[in-house]
Amino acid sequence: MSQETARPINPVPEEFTGDSGTRSFKRLFHATRPKFFPASVLPVLAGTAWGAYVAGAFDAYVFVLALLATVCVHAASNVLNDVGDETIGTDRVNVKRIYPYTGGSRFIQMGILSQSVMARLGVGLLGIAMLLGVALFVEKGLAVLLFGLAGIALGVLYSLGPVKLSSLGIGEIAVAVAFGVLPVSGAAWLQGASIDTALILFSLPVSAWVFAILFINEVPDMEADGSTGKNTLPVRLGLSGAANLYLVLHVAAVLVVIYLTTQQLLPVIAPLVPLALLLLAWRAARAIRGGIEDRTAMTQAIEGTLGIHTIGCLWLTGCVVYSIVF
Repeated sequence: MSQETARPINPVPEEFTGDSGTRSFKRLFHATRPKFFPASVLPVLAGTAWGAYVAGAFDAYVFVLALLATVCVHAASNVLNDVGDETIGTDRVNVKRIYPYTGGSRFIQMGILSQSVMARLGVGLLGIAMLLGVALFVEKGLAVLLFGLAGIALGVLYSLGPVKLSSLGIGEIAVAVAFGVLPVSGAAWLQGASIDTALILFSLPVSAWVFAILFINEVPDMEADGSTGKNTLPVRLGLSGAANLYLVLHVAAVLVVIYLTTQQLLPVIAPLVPLALLLLAWRAARAIRGGIEDRTAMTQAIEGTLGIHTIGCLWLTGCVVYSIVF
């Protein structure tokens, strides 16, 4: 049996049945698509490292609060994205999805959770994030609320409301800001760093890598998205244009790291790993050009993109920690 034949195309409802507290928690937890949580955890780590480096101190309490709040906003965004996609019908007609990466959690379509329960879960997670934001507000003041409200607005408007940024071809930018610039600069500021040009530049590779995650996940969904009016960037650009933009994103991330290194804001070894990751990016871009017809290559490209984000963010964090120690 091939890998693609063995790979499930939906969650198995029987794995989530049961009325116990443990089974209920399992349903709710997996509905948030936790495989993607590194996309919110790692930017906070990178920003915290930068802030501790600049300020010369580390505040563990505000770090934990910021991390939990960011993950809650991310989880809520994932859940509400499923609600929004069910409303317009794109997940129901998506037969070319690559589960568990594209096409949503499939919890609504498989009857594991209803759309109304998913909506309440998303709102509840936003409520928890807001409570954590209040705790940060007590510690750090009004600017915390501005960071938090901006992140929530971008996460929600990506999928819901009259705007639906994902349908306008700018949803990818919104996600790049919400899970790149905002958490990196916000986490650094919470540790005592100023929000200056250097910090914003440091956040841009993270933004590019998270943009790439969403962007490549949209490629298998192009047909379903386009048929329901969800005109994402891949829908608008086509496979060739999408492959070109994907590569540009990764090259731009490397160029920013090189620039920060020339300004002695990162150690001299900082560009090495991002440069090496371009090989994975090139292979993923080639898979994008082929589209969903080669499901194995497309799946590997998505997993490679997740790997680029994880390795890249950890490497940048490590480079900043190296600067703190040495």
